[in-house]
Amino acid sequence: MTIELRDTLRLPCGATLPNRLAKAAMSEALGTMDARVTPKLVKVYERWAQGGIGLSITGNVMIDRRALAEPGNVVIEDERDHELLTAWARAGQSGGGQVWVQINHPGKQTPKGLNKETVSPSAVPFRKDLQMMFGTPRELREDEILDIIRRWGEAARICKKAGFNGVQIHGAHGYLVGQFLSPHTNQRTDAWGGSPENRRRFVLAVYDEVRRQVGPDFPVGIKLNSADFQRGGFTEEESLAVIAELSARGVDLIEVSGGTYEAPAMTGATGPKKDSTVAREAYFIDFTEKVRQVCSTPLMLTGGFRTPSGMKAALNSGAVDVVGLARSIAVEPELPKRLIDGKAPLFPIKPLITGIQRIDSSGLLEVQWYTRQIQRMGKGKAPVPNEHPLKALLVYLLASPIQLFRARRVRAS
Repeated sequence: MTIELRDTLRLPCGATLPNRLAKAAMSEALGTMDARVTPKLVKVYERWAQGGIGLSITGNVMIDRRALAEPGNVVIEDERDHELLTAWARAGQSGGGQVWVQINHPGKQTPKGLNKETVSPSAVPFRKDLQMMFGTPRELREDEILDIIRRWGEAARICKKAGFNGVQIHGAHGYLVGQFLSPHTNQRTDAWGGSPENRRRFVLAVYDEVRRQVGPDFPVGIKLNSADFQRGGFTEEESLAVIAELSARGVDLIEVSGGTYEAPAMTGATGPKKDSTVAREAYFIDFTEKVRQVCSTPLMLTGGFRTPSGMKAALNSGAVDVVGLARSIAVEPELPKRLIDGKAPLFPIKPLITGIQRIDSSGLLEVQWYTRQIQRMGKGKAPVPNEHPLKALLVYLLASPIQLFRARRVRAS
C-alpha cells in the first residue's frame, strides 16, 4: 500500500500523528531575557498549526537556568510559566496536529559570557578558530550529572502537565547528550566515559528518567546524530548501537541528523553530497536505511527535502516514517497543506550566500536568517522570503552583544 503525506502514524506508546509532516526544531529566540515563555511563541506556533502540520517540535527549550544555549531561550525547570505553557500547547494543537517540546542542555556549546560557566563531560576546548566565541568547559562532577538527568525528567513532567503532546530529547548537534556520546568531548575514565557502553550511559539514563516521570502513554522522542563528522568523534556504528538500545526501551520517534557547531552537517555545510543522496533529496537517508536494519521504531528525517514526490518516495522506501520540515516552513508556514495536496513549495530553499566564504560555510548565517523569519511571525508579521542575507547578518552582529549583556544582567540580578 502506498504511503501518502496525509496518512496517520501510530507511535509505540499508542498516540497517533495526524499526518507524516513534522516541523523540526528551530531556534526561535523568543523567550524573555530571563528565559520565560512569551505570547510571541504562542502566536508563531498557532501560525504553524493552521498551516496543516501534523507535528510541531519546539526549538531548544533548556532544563537549567544556569545553562542557556543562547539569549532568548526558554527554560522549563519549574511551573512558574504554567499558564503560558498551556496557551503555547493549545496554540500548537489548534490545527489538529500535535506539539512536542524539545528539551535540552547545551553543555559547553554556548557563547562566552552568557552563562557564569559552562560544563561538559570533560574539559575539552573548541578548536582554535572558535575559542574566541566558546569557552573551555569545566568537567562535570557525578552529582551534577545525576542532577541534570533529574532535570530532564522534571522538564518533561511539567510539559505534560501543561498539555503538550510529547517531548523530544535533543541528543544531536553537539549539545550535552552529544558531548557524552563523543569520545572527542568525553574523555572521562569513570562509569560515564571511556567505552562506547559507558559513553551512552548518560543518554539512556536521561531517557529512562523522562519515561519514569511521564509514564508509558506519553510520546517521548529523541534527536540523534548519525555521526559528528569530526575526527575522533561519534561514529555511525556507535549511533546505531545507541538507537538499538533506545528502541528496545520503547522510544517513540527517532529523528536523525548530524554534525556539531564545529562541523555543521545539519545545514548541508560539510561539502558535496553523493549523487544518490541528491537524487533522493534527504541529507541522511543513507543512514536511516541502516537504522531500519536494527530497529522498527518510527524514524523522522529532516534536511534536504524539496518536493512532494521526494518526500513520498522516502516514506515508501521504508527508510523514513515522518518527513521533517525546517527552513522551508520558516518562510512558508502554510507549506504542509500545499505538500499534502501534491503542490511544490512557493519558495524553494536555496543556499544563503554573502560572498564571505568563512561565513557562508559556518552555518551561522543560515540559523540567524531563518530565526529572523520566525521572529517576524511571532510579531504577527509574514516572513520575507527574499530578505538579503547580509541584512540578517548585520542585525545579528549588532544585536548579539546587546542581547548577551542584557541576558547576563537580568540573570545576575
